[in-house]
Amino acid sequence: MRAVVCRQFGDPEVLAVENIPAPRIGPRDVRISVQAAGVNFPDVLTVRNQYQHKPELPFVPGQELAGIVIETGSDVTEFEVGDRAVSRCRLGAFAEEAVCAADGRTVRLPDRVDFVTGAAFAATYGTAYHAFKRRASLKPGETVLVLGAAGGVGLAAVELAKLMGARVIAAASSPEKLEVCRRAGADELIDYTQQGLRESIRELTDGRGVDVVVDPVGGDLAELALRGMAWGGRYLVIGFAAGFIPRVALNLVLLKGCSVIGVAAGTAAKHDMAGAIQEIETLARWIAEGRLKPLVSATLRLEQAAEALRSLAERTATGKIVLMPQR
Repeated sequence: MRAVVCRQFGDPEVLAVENIPAPRIGPRDVRISVQAAGVNFPDVLTVRNQYQHKPELPFVPGQELAGIVIETGSDVTEFEVGDRAVSRCRLGAFAEEAVCAADGRTVRLPDRVDFVTGAAFAATYGTAYHAFKRRASLKPGETVLVLGAAGGVGLAAVELAKLMGARVIAAASSPEKLEVCRRAGADELIDYTQQGLRESIRELTDGRGVDVVVDPVGGDLAELALRGMAWGGRYLVIGFAAGFIPRVALNLVLLKGCSVIGVAAGTAAKHDMAGAIQEIETLARWIAEGRLKPLVSATLRLEQAAEALRSLAERTATGKIVLMPQR
């Protein structure tokens, strides 16, 4: 099969498309003909050997896919050959075929959801929904600040927070990105390259602060956002797209009476598989019903995987980029 292969750690340019043997299937696995594979920031970190899960070389990157089941393991009863499926796998999505565990990380894809859309929601929307529902217990009427709001997780958070009844403040780095956020449902916009983040939060909330912060960015924005929290707020730590992990003064947590909460949806699934299945199935249903509309900004060939990861690394992408292995 054709696959994107990483034989040495480094920047995205180390990747190359090769013909390699298809992976072996285990008794609790399904083999999927990959029709579309979502590209996510953790893929950049994995190729650089900076992600928390350290793969052995060589490996096929890619943690999210949609496709057709073409083989089932001997102990699999949840799927049949021909089923449409979406999966969050640890590795292997950037290929013509992938072997995925037949557990909460792999679910059926509704017929009304195309493969490109199917490959664009499980990781980003799954993370944002898990953050709001399981970690922050988001309530209607609360105010949510989303940092990096035009990125994959950020845009999903904007759309989901709005759907769940929150008031949404989107923060991004350009007018073009903020326009994307506005179309996704954001109520208020902050360009943090032109406006002071903390001052803008104070102005937009009449000095009260925000109830929930969604932070997939980290970096210099973290402490400013933490200072903009309302009493009893929840700060959701999702990632560090800015490139470094911030150090914040813990006295701010005390003074705000707020919580700093880690969000690791993939790891959480191992501890609550039933909950993970329910989350992904709920999102798939909402997409099929037209209540959520993931933005895919580009569909690219496998040979363009390095280009896709470079866009994420440089934070120039909006929404999701999807690779099409069958082209």
